[in-house]
Amino acid sequence: MIRGLYTAAAGMIAEQRKHDTVTNNIANINTPGYKQVNAISRSFPEMLIALTNGQGQGNGSLSRTIGRLNTGVLAEEDPSLYVQGDLKETKNHFDFAIASDIQENGLNFNGTGMAFDADGNRVFQKQLFFTVQSPEGETRYSRSGNFEVTADGDLVTAEGYRVLGLDGQPIRLVDPATGRAVSEVTATADGRFLSSITGEPLVDAQGRQLGLLLSRVDDPNRLVREGNSVYRVNAGDEGTVTALTDVNGVQNAELSNWVDTHQAVVRQGYLEQSNVDPAQSMIELNTALRAYEANQKMVQYYDRSLDKAVNEVGKV
Repeated sequence: MIRGLYTAAAGMIAEQRKHDTVTNNIANINTPGYKQVNAISRSFPEMLIALTNGQGQGNGSLSRTIGRLNTGVLAEEDPSLYVQGDLKETKNHFDFAIASDIQENGLNFNGTGMAFDADGNRVFQKQLFFTVQSPEGETRYSRSGNFEVTADGDLVTAEGYRVLGLDGQPIRLVDPATGRAVSEVTATADGRFLSSITGEPLVDAQGRQLGLLLSRVDDPNRLVREGNSVYRVNAGDEGTVTALTDVNGVQNAELSNWVDTHQAVVRQGYLEQSNVDPAQSMIELNTALRAYEANQKMVQYYDRSLDKAVNEVGKV
């Protein structure tokens, strides 16, 4: 009886976590670049139940196997769904969206961005991210491209993270003639900045091309969410991220090839919308609620049974 109480309580905890996850998705439906989070549950290890001192199956056995018993469920992980979100036009010069569909030979990615190779190994679709710098100076990655320019000319995210350029340093957009922050720029399909007036490439004080530093993440599921629409990589996983620029601060031929084949494009004046499915989220929300209520009723049933066992049967 006590075991059943614990099993039902574990189910309530798992469904509560799923409910919280779906609620967070719904709350971020209008957050640019937000990636839907899915709650995955699994069962606890099964237990082998045997009757001791029972009638054996010969050879004088004193125990008889009854079977296996599942001891509950737990919310194991919350992986994100990194498939492309819809693009919404804003006509803002400092709004950028990445439209990418990176394909690999022989792989057919499904709607969750997953495929299986010839050996049956699970492979996730590579994704591109904007590269930003946290207030502590650490590199982070984001798909939210609603940038703005500060009074000093720094290109920053809505949360204040500085956007990194082709040389791996924070981008500063300052008119060399006036010393004031640039009010608008034109971006190419691979993220390089051009003057909106002359059409010439924008360069920094050292004469290096200015542009957005894009990073390719080979396995986006290894990224760790930090909030504020940014992700980080764990120590040891740095090799799964490739900055698409060479040592001279010019974007490499690999990215140019992706742009030419329409596998990756930077769209200026657009924002990538959240990839959350509102209808599916509401279904999952109600499913989690009903499952929570079912487990709650089982807890109440066991509570009443224990009450009878202690206060009524115990008096006999």
